[in-house]
Amino acid sequence: MSLESIETVRAERDRLARALKEQTAQVEAVNKEFEQFSHSLSHDLRAPLRALEGFAQILIEDYSPSLDAEGKRCVEILCQSARKASSLIEDLLVLSRLCRRPFTVRPFNMRGVVSRQVAELQAEGVTAPFQIDDLPDAVGDAESVSKIWEQLLRNAVKFTGRQSKPLIELGGRIEAERLVYFVRDNGVGFEPKYAGRLFGIFQRLHGEQEFEGRGIGLAVVKRLVHRHGGEVWAEGTVNKGATFSFSLPLPPASGAAPP
Repeated sequence: MSLESIETVRAERDRLARALKEQTAQVEAVNKEFEQFSHSLSHDLRAPLRALEGFAQILIEDYSPSLDAEGKRCVEILCQSARKASSLIEDLLVLSRLCRRPFTVRPFNMRGVVSRQVAELQAEGVTAPFQIDDLPDAVGDAESVSKIWEQLLRNAVKFTGRQSKPLIELGGRIEAERLVYFVRDNGVGFEPKYAGRLFGIFQRLHGEQEFEGRGIGLAVVKRLVHRHGGEVWAEGTVNKGATFSFSLPLPPASGAAPP
């Protein structure tokens, strides 16, 4: 490689590093604001919700003979609603902790990260076949990227659960100035016009009676991808599966990443 080419590569590497630093600073500012909001929720809402649930439980246990069937039903709904609200607040706190944990950027082997996540799912009893295609190595926080894959894979497993022959495909490619990775499944899919809602906190396109979950997993994916300076998006068709993709900045220099 000529001296001029080396200088060009170095200049491009420095440019990408500066861009990533600027994007990271912006994301950190948003995360700080979200952390303050979550802290407020924790202290201002959790205690009243516990009180509501506690007093509703007292009504059921100590005053049940005085309540008719409708009264018992209403109190039970109150208990369930308080428990659900407490769970949603806990989800927000989990999301906040994930977004502010220490962030270490280094080269890593993407196939190794994905293989470990697949092995964990299989150890839990998941039998859906995973087809793993090319997975270019990346630079980023390996633990956060592992969490991204975990959420996307669990999402694919959940929504292919009713298929007689489920299939989940994983892969990646190198584009102009970024790496793009995807998880594709042949599950229930979704209406394309609602794709933008999928990554919002507590946003669900399917009822809880159809598929369990509280709508936090894809919100985690979005925030961890954005923390890397990447993007996330989804494509799908009802009853014809879905593809969830995310991008990471292209590593500044080529070379093998550690396992």
